Amino acid sequence: MTSPKNGNKPTVKHPAGIQLKMSTLLDEKKIQGRVKEMGEEITKLCKKEDLIAVCVLKGSFMFYADLIRNIDADVRLDFIGCSSYGNATQSSGEVKMTLDLTQGIEGKNVLLVEDIVDSGLTMSFITKTLQARNPKKILSASLLFKPEALKVDYKPDFVGFEIGNEFVVGYGLDYQGYYRNLPYVAVVESLN
Repeated sequence: MTSPKNGNKPTVKHPAGIQLKMSTLLDEKKIQGRVKEMGEEITKLCKKEDLIAVCVLKGSFMFYADLIRNIDADVRLDFIGCSSYGNATQSSGEVKMTLDLTQGIEGKNVLLVEDIVDSGLTMSFITKTLQARNPKKILSASLLFKPEALKVDYKPDFVGFEIGNEFVVGYGLDYQGYYRNLPYVAVVESLN
């Protein structure tokens, strides 16, 4: 799939017949450039220490894969699943854990990798849950951060882009499970 030019507002047919009107917010080149910079920032902080990079599924998988390839340090991988959206366009406010880590993190440095922090509820929940397991340190990286949407006091340690309170899809972010495979991030302007 190619990225529509900024300002271009294509209508995309959803498999269930819903029409999505969207415009590109962040193109592939801009995303990849910032992800490389974030990897370099994390490398400077973690170069001499082992790191467990934890992907928050499902939306973070594309960002996670690109980010860890840009971290020049000893990195082990793990995954955690949480959901607060369901099929909606806004967080329900209730976080459910759907998959737990497969390795212990006691005394370890942990990097939580999230696609988007909006309400902050999911990352706050995961951080508190993992802190109870006595890691050495927990850091967090999020591709997108919506400070206007925060419901709790939470800011990732590494932020790709701050955005407004728009609903976005692409580069791992979805609407009802679709559009994760877009190589860019688009603002959904209307659902018909």
